[in-house]
Amino acid sequence: METTYVVTGKEVYKDMTKFWGKLFGINFALGVTTGIIMEFQFGTNWSYYSHYVGDIFGAPLAIEALLAFFLESTFVGLFFFGWDRLSKGKHLLTTYCVAFGSNLSAMWILVANGWMQNPVASEFNFETVRMEMTSFMDLWLNPVAQSKFLHTLSAGYVTGAFFVLGISAYYLLKGRDLGFAKRSFSIAATFGFIASISVLILGDESGYDIGKAQPVKLAAMEAEFETQPAPAAFHIAAIPNTAEMKNDFEISVPMIGGIVATRSFDKEITGLKELQALNEQRVRSGIVAYDLFTQLKAEKKAAGQVNPETKAKFEEVKKILDLVYC
Repeated sequence: METTYVVTGKEVYKDMTKFWGKLFGINFALGVTTGIIMEFQFGTNWSYYSHYVGDIFGAPLAIEALLAFFLESTFVGLFFFGWDRLSKGKHLLTTYCVAFGSNLSAMWILVANGWMQNPVASEFNFETVRMEMTSFMDLWLNPVAQSKFLHTLSAGYVTGAFFVLGISAYYLLKGRDLGFAKRSFSIAATFGFIASISVLILGDESGYDIGKAQPVKLAAMEAEFETQPAPAAFHIAAIPNTAEMKNDFEISVPMIGGIVATRSFDKEITGLKELQALNEQRVRSGIVAYDLFTQLKAEKKAAGQVNPETKAKFEEVKKILDLVYC
């Protein structure tokens, strides 16, 4: 809207930017207050988790606070109070900086969240009893994090567009500020349509990544108790019976599940029963890994060094301990 104002010079687009900017400011304030409280909760509610994975989890959150949050917080003040103090071009640049900072903030938060979903670029250090980062670039470029970021971004654009559409439609129904409402509706409808298409594409990528990185989550989301042979169906609705590990009722679309989860018609979708058996084996491996971990700690404390044979055995099963120790 402000870009249109700068290009055309029509005051109505300036008024539109100011009006919608005020509503953005309310959401921005709510986001800041709730976000700060959530950051405090890492220490108050999950202090050991913060200690255990702080070397990895803290990095993107620190970058978000020092880079993205300060960027958007600085320029949001110029956005609201700089209309009569900055030229059109400089104020437009300020607006773009606010938008860029907001998107950048979402990216780093979702990089942290993506690591929780798909813990890459990290390993367990038995001496410090902590998870430690092995590659910042791999953490940043985590495919789950990036697909979640793009999908969340596009979904946010759709939400914003429908927010503007709804209020504009209300103004049109009431016959108030028709020129303002029609222009706002037109811009929001165009932007929302484009964003909606991107949600379909990026949502498919996010679903595919979940199928690869978190098959248990996918099976639980889709109420897939039994392994589905190819081509797998997609459950639109189901009434799961967790006691008997089956669906009492389900409505499915043939073959769509395979496309969403595997992007093919010839791959099966593993069900919860089979995944549960596999995870039971992972728990047993975790017990072995923990026993070796305690043995290494005892050897280190008693002799000042570890037995190479014990260390070699631990390295073989260490990866499973990365995920179960906390």
